[in-house]
Amino acid sequence: MQALTEAVTIDGFWLLVTAAAVAGLVRGFSGFGTAMVYLPVAGQILTPFQALTTLMVMDLIGPLPNIPAAIRTGHKRDILRLSAGTLVALPLGVLVLGLIAPEVFRYGVSLISLLLLVLLIIGVRYHGALRPPMVYGAGALGGFLAGSVGLPGPPVIMLYMASPNPSEVIRANIMVYLLLCDLMMIGVLHLNGYLQFSAVALGMLLILPYLAGNVLGGWLFRPGQERLYRAIAYFIIAASALNGLPLFD
Repeated sequence: MQALTEAVTIDGFWLLVTAAAVAGLVRGFSGFGTAMVYLPVAGQILTPFQALTTLMVMDLIGPLPNIPAAIRTGHKRDILRLSAGTLVALPLGVLVLGLIAPEVFRYGVSLISLLLLVLLIIGVRYHGALRPPMVYGAGALGGFLAGSVGLPGPPVIMLYMASPNPSEVIRANIMVYLLLCDLMMIGVLHLNGYLQFSAVALGMLLILPYLAGNVLGGWLFRPGQERLYRAIAYFIIAASALNGLPLFD
């Protein structure tokens, strides 16, 4: 109880609540974007490992209402391949994060988010079937980025959203993969001694606004309005990433 009370009183708590709610909204209707919206804000208030811990805790619960449908819709073998690649590279990413300064973490989060955004907007496309080695590789790169800057999504998002797969399958694959990545991330942080109870408590407080955003985003999702959802997600991610750059402190 004391940890929860202390979490509410930290400077920037309500900004974190707002960031969690908006991140949940984007995740609910697009299937991705939680870290790219939340981490640039959280990195201004918390240490890198605290920011990652709060993200993983709230992200375990928030997407659950949409996960059963995502499991039915998604490509299960690809999800397992992504997860296997992530599990191999994730510990290396956590090792790197333990060595870099908080400012480097913030720059990494914002710049990688902006790079992904530019690649998606200019229409980088992969034409053809997604072969298993490509999926394993995307998962491994996602695992390294998850551990080092908390962003497992960009390589996986680029692989799928730049592919000819239906939007429903893309959304489902990314959503389930990111949930599995959160589980692996929490385990690796715990094994390396980086999991702080105070950050876990703060993440628990952020579950409700994040869950509300997910439910609303899932309710708003309509496959036929894919372009609109992407445009909204891109705008929110860009605003958050630019705001998170230490250059603008």
